Amino acid sequence: MQHRSSVADLAAVLRAELERYSPGEKLPSSRTLVDRHRVSPVTVSGALAALVREGLVETRPGAGAYRARPRAAAHTGGDTSWQELALSADTPSDPAPRAVDAGGVLATLPEPPPGVIELNGGYLPAALRPERALAAALARAGRRPGAWGRPPLEGVTELREWFAAEIGGGTGAVSAAEVLITAGGQSALTTALRGLAGPGAAVLVESPTYPGMLAAARAAGLRPVPVPVDRDGVRPDLLARAFRASGARVFVCQPLFQNPTGAVLAADRRGPVLAAARAAGAFVVEDDFARRLAHADAGPLSGTLRADDPDGVVVHISSLTKATSPSLRVGALTARGPALERLRAIQIVDSFFVPRPLQEAALELVGAPAWPRHLRTVAGELTVRRDALLTALARELPDVPVPYAPRGGYQLWLRLPDGTDEAALVAAALRAGVAVAPGRPYFAAEATAPYVRLSYAPAAGAAEIAEGVRRLRAARAGAPVVGGGAVGDGGATG
Repeated sequence: MQHRSSVADLAAVLRAELERYSPGEKLPSSRTLVDRHRVSPVTVSGALAALVREGLVETRPGAGAYRARPRAAAHTGGDTSWQELALSADTPSDPAPRAVDAGGVLATLPEPPPGVIELNGGYLPAALRPERALAAALARAGRRPGAWGRPPLEGVTELREWFAAEIGGGTGAVSAAEVLITAGGQSALTTALRGLAGPGAAVLVESPTYPGMLAAARAAGLRPVPVPVDRDGVRPDLLARAFRASGARVFVCQPLFQNPTGAVLAADRRGPVLAAARAAGAFVVEDDFARRLAHADAGPLSGTLRADDPDGVVVHISSLTKATSPSLRVGALTARGPALERLRAIQIVDSFFVPRPLQEAALELVGAPAWPRHLRTVAGELTVRRDALLTALARELPDVPVPYAPRGGYQLWLRLPDGTDEAALVAAALRAGVAVAPGRPYFAAEATAPYVRLSYAPAAGAAEIAEGVRRLRAARAGAPVVGGGAVGDGGATG
C-alpha cells in the first residue's frame, strides 16, 4: 500500500498485519506507519482508533500501540435478577422508581478512544494544566505541619478565607465562616440539592442546562422544571411564573458563561431574579463554575449573585477543578443561616471532610506567583481556541450559524437544521474520529430542536479543532435527516 489515504483502507491492512504479532507485542510507532504507508498522521490515528474500537489493538499513553490480548470470558455465575425488585420502590411513601441515569454525564466525562478528537469534554488538556505548579504545590503541602492530620470539618481556614474573598469580590460581603470546602463543584451541587429540597419536590432549572445537575437532581428524587434562557440568561418573568406554578423552593442557575449556551445574566435581570426567589421563599443555587475561564477579551466580569445577597437567598458554588486539573477536586459551598448548618451536616454525613493534603495543595497553588500567570495563559488560549472553532464552523458548516460567541467558558451551542437526527450525527461523528456532545441531555423536558455542544477546551490546539470540525462535516454528510425544514436561528431556548 503506497498511496492510499483512506482510514478504512489502512485499518484493513493493519488488521491483516496483526497476525505477525503476538498478543501484547508492541506494534510499529505511528511515525513508522506514516513513512511505511505514505499516509498522514491523522489517517494513522484514525486507523488505530478503529482497531481499538474493535478490540484488536490497545494503546498505552506514552508507550505506543500493542496487539490486544484475548479478552477473558465474562463470569456468568449467580442470579442477580432478585435485585430488580430490591432496587425498586414499592412502598406508598416512595411510589416512584428509584433510578439514577448518568447518561448525560457519560456523554462528556470519559476520555474518547485513541485517535478521536475530543470536542465534547469540559477539562483543559495536559498542555494547559498547571502541572508543574500543581506538583510543586503538592510537594510543599505535604511538608506543612499537620498536613496529614484531620482538617477542620468545614475546611482549612486559610482556604475558606481565600474562597470568601474571591466570592465576595474583595468587598467583605462573604465571610470564611459561611464557606464549606467541598470535593469539587459536582459534590457541592449534589449537597445543595439534597439539603434544600425534599424528595419529590420540584426544582427550577435553566433550559438548556448542565446534564450533571439534572442527573444529581433526579438521583435525589427531585423533579427538574425547565425555565427558558436566552442570550441574556433566564427571563425573570418566566422564572416568577414557574415558581408560582410549581411551588418550587430552589432555582439552580449559572449566571456567568452558562453551560451550554455561554449566556451571561444581564445586569438588569439580576435584581428581578433574586426578587422572584425572595417572593417565593426560595433559594437560588448559583453554580459559578466558569469564573476562572474568562477569555482575554471578556472585559470586567459581573460579581457573584451571592455578593449582592445579604439575606441568605443565594447558595454559591465555586470550584478550582475546571481551571486546573480534573483531579484537583477542591471547591466551595457558601450559604448563610440555617441552610448553612444543614448543608454542613449533609457533607459531614456523606464524606466527613475533604482530604487535608489536597486542601493544602490548593492553598499553595492559589497563593503562588504562578497562579495569576496560569489564569492569563488560560484566558488567552481559550480565546484563540474559540476563534479557531468559529472560523472552522464558518468554513465547514456555513448553514449552522453560531448566534452567540461567548467570552468565557469553553463551549459553543449549535442548533442544527430542523429534521437532523441528532443521535445519528453524534454516532457518525465518533465513527469519523471526533467526539461531540448531543444536545438532548441538556434539556429537562422535551428538546426544542436538535442541538450539539462543541467544546474547544480539551483539544490539543487550533489545528486539531479545525480537523475535528472537518470530520464533523464529513460525518454530517452521511447522517440521516428526517424531513425538511430551514435552519433554526441557533439561539438558546426561549
